[in-house]
Amino acid sequence: MFRIQSKFRPFFPVLLAAFCCGLLATGSRAQAERVELGIDVLKQHEFSILQGKRVGLVTNHTGIDSEGAKTRVVLSRAPGVKLVALYAPEHGLDGVVGAGKYVSAQKDRVTGLPCYSLYGPTRKPSPAMLKGVDVLVYDMQDIGSRSYTYISTMAKCMEAAAEAGIPFIVLDRPNPLGGLRVEGPPMEERWISFVGQLPVPYIHGMTAGELAQMANGKGWVQPKCNLTVIKMHNWQRSMTWGDTGLRWIATSPNIPYASSPFYYAATGLAGEIQGIETGCGGPEPFQVAACKWTSAGQFTSYMNSCNLPGVRFTEYAKGGFQGSKLSIDPKAEADICSIGVYILAAAQKATSRSIFTGPDSHYDLFYKCYGSNSIRSQIERGVPPSRIVASWAPYNQRFISERRPYLIYP
Repeated sequence: MFRIQSKFRPFFPVLLAAFCCGLLATGSRAQAERVELGIDVLKQHEFSILQGKRVGLVTNHTGIDSEGAKTRVVLSRAPGVKLVALYAPEHGLDGVVGAGKYVSAQKDRVTGLPCYSLYGPTRKPSPAMLKGVDVLVYDMQDIGSRSYTYISTMAKCMEAAAEAGIPFIVLDRPNPLGGLRVEGPPMEERWISFVGQLPVPYIHGMTAGELAQMANGKGWVQPKCNLTVIKMHNWQRSMTWGDTGLRWIATSPNIPYASSPFYYAATGLAGEIQGIETGCGGPEPFQVAACKWTSAGQFTSYMNSCNLPGVRFTEYAKGGFQGSKLSIDPKAEADICSIGVYILAAAQKATSRSIFTGPDSHYDLFYKCYGSNSIRSQIERGVPPSRIVASWAPYNQRFISERRPYLIYP
């Protein structure tokens, strides 16, 4: 235990009080600056936009307020609001269904309301599913990558709302990758699908609300809907998730940590190629890149030689797979999406055969996620990854300019 020097003893009560006040002031500033979500702002305005309405809610377990209360519970108890139906995306209402697995309709055990599946017989609410609904509300946490299907669900629900003649409301949430990072390949029209519904860069740097505004404004959803975005308070484009003061909820089984969206953006594309291991299903999903036809030392040496600022690779070997474990600084200057291309190049460099074995049809999902099938011939021909990544730049610069009118936050 420390001792106070005698000359300071008379002043100790004053110093202690000043110190405590400082702590309280710091805590109060931190509390004041914490991001307030769309659902928080809706509550602050006493749900005025929903008063007297029968509400349908597109949501899952990530739809919570900043205190952790489920949005579906908050709306079910909101005075003057009648929550009548729920709609669940891929992974289901509780977020535990595996990727690509059928989601069944169910009765929600929390609210007792019917929950329609938007990842079962249909990806879009049918007229029957919207019967008796006056307004459709969307509240789910996205991860900032084009191929994550929650945004595709939002686009389909916008179309359904427009066709039903009812308003569509987005309760906005942070982009965990931040709002400044715009990276990755464009989406060619022929490859648009539910895993790439909107023609934006793979990392688009927009919130769900901003994407909804752009999709509506650009006519990417038809017909256009009557859209309202309930904006967040205190979120800025420079913020990644760790800056928000909010608790992270695993958005799906392989996105368990606040850092997971960065690793998904880095390795998710390469992981669609048979034989490349990314750690999914284990404790560190998307945090490794490995295959069975290389050595950990060779692979890691190549990846570190790519000089990607803020990204570090260490040797990894498990279950016959060898390669690298990734460490990504959320503020890394490197193009995170480019890592996937370097991984493909490293895997190809280590073998004399093509890593794309079999016909193109075997790789449809990969091409749908990447947005083009051009990457196959580029990797097979040994085109330098840096040249492939540089080819994205003109499109991404145009996108940054085109998205400007639809941005909400500074």
